[in-house]
Amino acid sequence: MIKLDNVGLRYGLGPEVLSDLSFEIGPKSFQFLTGPSGAGKTSLLRLMLLSLKPTRGLVSLFGKEAGLITPAEMPSIRRRVGVVFQDFRLLDHLTTYENVALPLVVRGKEETSYRTDVTDLLKWVGLGDRMHVLPPVLSGGEKQRAAIARALIDQPNVLLADEPTGNVDPPLARRLLRLFIELHRSGTSVVIATHDLGLMDQFNARRLVLNEGRLQIYD
Repeated sequence: MIKLDNVGLRYGLGPEVLSDLSFEIGPKSFQFLTGPSGAGKTSLLRLMLLSLKPTRGLVSLFGKEAGLITPAEMPSIRRRVGVVFQDFRLLDHLTTYENVALPLVVRGKEETSYRTDVTDLLKWVGLGDRMHVLPPVLSGGEKQRAAIARALIDQPNVLLADEPTGNVDPPLARRLLRLFIELHRSGTSVVIATHDLGLMDQFNARRLVLNEGRLQIYD
């Protein structure tokens, strides 16, 4: 699904912040990406999303090297990767329903083709009664679930989640983890970036551990 081969990353003329990263994200897999604050977890997720280019090495998505993906192919490749950002990135002037449906609207889909899917997905993440409110009315946990639903509405092959439980209380963090586990069991590969050891201990999964720019993998 995603493959990095001897990847290094530096910003400007500074030292490498990520060095010699080689690993694969396989189909229907589940892994935590962890490490201390500033270890480079978000940068690594951006490399995997192709929103950041490596200084050296190769990044491949779905069997194709990033450098060989044409601008015309890039949108369809990126649609296969869902992303949950730390800052949610919901649009305040759109309702919860409209935010979740936005990726489909951008693709030119008619509402009649996705209305049921969006409604069912919002119910699945526990927002069935919050569909028609604006983001400023939502709690932090509700915004997080709306962001997760938006990342899933296009049925991605891989989901990348950047600290998805960082701003919620422990009970909600456990609920969100259960959502990710259910998603994984339905066939989607999941990568959760987190520094929450307690959360990771609740589910026996592969761990990608970043420390000082280097990666160690614990299966």
